[in-house]
Amino acid sequence: MEYRPLGRTDLKVSAVMLGTMTWGEQNSEAEGHAQMDLALERGVTFWDTAEMYPVAPRAETYGRTEEIIGTWLASRGGRDRIVLATKALGPDDGRFKHVRGGTSRLDRKNLTAALEASLKRLKTDYVDLYQLHWPDRSTNTFGKLGFKPTPNERQTPIAETLAVLGDFVQAGKVRHIGLSNESPWGVMTFLKLAEQGVGPRVVSVQNAYNLLNRTYEQGLAEVSHREDVGLLAYAPAAAGVLSGKYLDGARPQGSRIQLFPQNTRYMTPSGEAATRAYVDLAKKYGLDPVRMATAFVLQQPFVTSAIVGATTIGQLENQFAALETTLSPELLAELETIHHRHTYPCP
Repeated sequence: MEYRPLGRTDLKVSAVMLGTMTWGEQNSEAEGHAQMDLALERGVTFWDTAEMYPVAPRAETYGRTEEIIGTWLASRGGRDRIVLATKALGPDDGRFKHVRGGTSRLDRKNLTAALEASLKRLKTDYVDLYQLHWPDRSTNTFGKLGFKPTPNERQTPIAETLAVLGDFVQAGKVRHIGLSNESPWGVMTFLKLAEQGVGPRVVSVQNAYNLLNRTYEQGLAEVSHREDVGLLAYAPAAAGVLSGKYLDGARPQGSRIQLFPQNTRYMTPSGEAATRAYVDLAKKYGLDPVRMATAFVLQQPFVTSAIVGATTIGQLENQFAALETTLSPELLAELETIHHRHTYPCP
């Protein structure tokens, strides 16, 4: 396993990060435990979760993923063997009325409640990385390419949020902080305020990044490079779409898209055309398409870790194996050709 520095800290994290969002919905507690056992066996010591998991989020399962990690820690011990990350959700958009009355913001009251509840479910007294799941302001996240200002929008000032996170670090409940679904402006604002002494320095950004969505390269990649704020890339296989299993309208029984057809981010006509080209290229080189897609992400210099998640042990093993796959210059050149033909089909 390769280990990479987390920001400007002295903490080294595995280049592959274990994603957990299916545990408690598509996966049972026993299956979640088995995945954690396998990850640790393979040297994957960096694990990601969130208070809102599992996905799709609903009141009946809220917090269940963190609880499954907590029971694993209670039964296996060795909290110091893993680098554990979780996330606090941002403003409610109508989907999270079951969380703090549907009024969640990134303010002191909400962040304190979120962290304390996560620590309780995780059965630990600290998290290594505490992330803001999405911004407390209107911006172009979750598939939006363009930015449109929102008149008279309500938002929690970033300085207020950062000060609260600083208190968590001072109390020893959080070691480092990170962002998620953020923009270049957001990351740089957090960094500027940290330089002014408002709170701790951001060490990572968890955004979507894959062959169907390379928008991170547009502005954030330079921020990652110059500021040592690496990407924790989620959906490296585009929610399984890059496997090719959904081509031509196929919906395998028990698959994520079959279970949650509202998850359409990577299910566009342009996305299907691009996926077909990438799958055909993988076949040309004798590669599994998911392994190729994940290896591409891992080879980007601004990536700290690629978050891989799966519902079966076999799927998880395949993504872990991407670390053993080095894409040749010839293959990378052909990937670029496809990218220029199908640019940002699924932002």
